[in-house]
Amino acid sequence: MANKEYGFVRLFSVAFVRFRKLYFSLGLLFLLILLGVTGFILIEGYTLIEAFYMTIITVSTVGFSEVRPLTDSGRLFTTFLIITSISVYAYAVSVITVYIVNGEFSRYYKYFKVNNKISKLKDHVIVCGYGRNGKQACENLKSHDIVYVIIENNPLVTTNFQQDSNSLFVIGNSTHDEVLIEAGITHARALITTLPSDADNVFVVLTAREMNPSLTIISRASEDGSLAKLKRAGANNVIMPDKIGGSHMASLVSKPDVLEFIDYITGQGGTDIRLEEILCDRLQSELKSKTIRELEIREKSGANIIGFKTADGEYIINPSPDTLMIPDAKLFVLGTKDQISKLQGLLT
Repeated sequence: MANKEYGFVRLFSVAFVRFRKLYFSLGLLFLLILLGVTGFILIEGYTLIEAFYMTIITVSTVGFSEVRPLTDSGRLFTTFLIITSISVYAYAVSVITVYIVNGEFSRYYKYFKVNNKISKLKDHVIVCGYGRNGKQACENLKSHDIVYVIIENNPLVTTNFQQDSNSLFVIGNSTHDEVLIEAGITHARALITTLPSDADNVFVVLTAREMNPSLTIISRASEDGSLAKLKRAGANNVIMPDKIGGSHMASLVSKPDVLEFIDYITGQGGTDIRLEEILCDRLQSELKSKTIRELEIREKSGANIIGFKTADGEYIINPSPDTLMIPDAKLFVLGTKDQISKLQGLLT
């Protein structure tokens, strides 16, 4: 409920900021009508209905006859009301026209629909920052059909989101609690923070860990000294893009075929090959106590088990066929996209 409440508050605040000129022009129209009604009641002694009717036909300049003949004071007041109403009416029309021509109404409606979708999400991934690293992370998540929400406050970037009907995004600063809540931090399964400032990343990690203790948090770091701080703040993994990039380039010299093969099987080369993990706890109940041999993964799906992670965190390469499916363990499976999909359908 918390993210829905914050979402409603932010929707209201965004609407107030975006349409403040519209609210101002409508407010002027209301004050003008109130002035007219009050004036006709005090000057001409009209009833409330008569005064309201006279005000509307005067402001709209439709040319209907008066309710009763006006006194000189009434004629002067009506003249003032007509002159004032022309200015206010022209301003209101111009403001409304600008909002329609600029597409402000449609953009806000898009933002409203996106916010409503995000409030219903569970087990999604939140990506803070849509720079080079954030964009690459989103492309990878999309290729694996993982639902993600982007948090970004750069107007040049958010304009592109608003034009894409498939993007789920929150416009705001990731370091603000209400923005993370609006992105569904309490129901997310993971958070990736790729902000350019290490201090901001530390703040996001601290806040996210407090809001969702079970959240998997991956953070970007630029400085060596930030790695330990991000770990202490609660990040599960800390990535240093510059260091990884340099190491990767050096490895392409020392063992190029190995690196190309790893890129190939992890899907970074744009291939159909997938290396996926399957949590043993998610297996069907009748499969949880069986061995790898009894699962018959290769025979039923065509995929291959290449690794196993025990509940204690120990990795086993090419596990024995007699390895049991134990709680909290994981299988690492290699195959094509279709083979992996078929396997997941058979086991989970």
